[in-house]
Amino acid sequence: MRILLFIASLVWSVLPAYAQFFVESEAEEAGFSESRLARLDSVIDRAINDRKLAGVVSLIVRDGHAVRFRPYGMRNVGAGIPMQTDAIFRIASMSKAVTSVAVMILYEDGLLMLNDPLHKFIPAFKDAVVASKPPEDAPDSVEFVLAPAKRPITVHDLLTHRAGLTYGSGAARSLYQEAGLFGWYFADKDEPIGKSIERLGTLPLHGHPGKSWQYGFATDVLGHLVEVVSGMPLDDFFRTRIFELLGMHDTTFFLPADKSDRLAPVYGVGESGELELREPTSTTDYIHGPRRNYSGGAGLLSTASDYGRFLQMLLGDGELDGVRVLSPHSVELMRTNHVGAMYAGGRLGFGLGFWVIEDLGRWGEVGTVGAYGWGSAYYPIYWIDPKECLFALIMTQLIPAGGLNLNQIFYVMTYHALVE
Repeated sequence: MRILLFIASLVWSVLPAYAQFFVESEAEEAGFSESRLARLDSVIDRAINDRKLAGVVSLIVRDGHAVRFRPYGMRNVGAGIPMQTDAIFRIASMSKAVTSVAVMILYEDGLLMLNDPLHKFIPAFKDAVVASKPPEDAPDSVEFVLAPAKRPITVHDLLTHRAGLTYGSGAARSLYQEAGLFGWYFADKDEPIGKSIERLGTLPLHGHPGKSWQYGFATDVLGHLVEVVSGMPLDDFFRTRIFELLGMHDTTFFLPADKSDRLAPVYGVGESGELELREPTSTTDYIHGPRRNYSGGAGLLSTASDYGRFLQMLLGDGELDGVRVLSPHSVELMRTNHVGAMYAGGRLGFGLGFWVIEDLGRWGEVGTVGAYGWGSAYYPIYWIDPKECLFALIMTQLIPAGGLNLNQIFYVMTYHALVE
């Protein structure tokens, strides 16, 4: 045993600082059952063997112990390349948490208030109107009717997805399609995010600010807000105020050439139920596209290790390895429910970028009151549990998922393996 510990200490000493945090520990050291975690491994392996997805990286950390940090299956099926822990993934809406943190940094810098009107910074949103379905007796040619927004959009509305912004769905869908602003994908756009958002500001909202929870472009607007308020491009702000501080060396909007071979292709379940290659690295916009549009809502690439360091910072009330990104009060505000029962039929609350568990009975699954998290269109999920001093995430590239619920099973089985 002493020899093994000595060898482990040597490995630890030569690892770069950003990798040291995620050396896999014995499960029992962190209150987990190894046999129960092995059940989770078997479920993941079975989904891969059944060709429901190509490969996965899991990361489960409690009290600083990584009881799981391992790859499963293949990163690239066609090329026969196994999944590796340093694989790079498109993280889509997991970008939203990073953008929310960026806004809170500016809040702490005294450069904005959460209840400031958006038009104070982006005037295109000043005279917003709301589109709704026409009355039943309206002529067939009338697609929608417009009414002035009952109040301006605030920064707080954007953080809580109550700004009236969808991804283009709603009564005025045709206008969003004409403007090239339908759906969450921005990586193919040959224009800066600011131009996209200025154009968005000319379109009708699909709800009155503050009145309902609607998922959509709100965090992309926040990304441009960060640019306007800070005077920096979003990628530079993220790099200097978040990524470099946390040692997130593989998190970016577009990949440099020397890292392109680590990007996992996107797979999806086709109509036949078979796993298909959907976005190979040879054509992806994240390597070969215009590389101009920094989407704060869904544009980042990252690794399990990098994103894990970001989550550990939030779990540490804004601090990681002696470096403070946010104050504890900011993190507390972010993980507090701000929307009442508007989100998920009241089963969950919603904070400044995350779902929040307020009541286990309403939630109806295992978990802990105060846990919070989110996921990605490409199938990964993450959550942070302050009470258990735990965070976990699962990374893969799967869209569409064909009804596979492995990400939810991963969440449930992680708690079932926690025995102390």
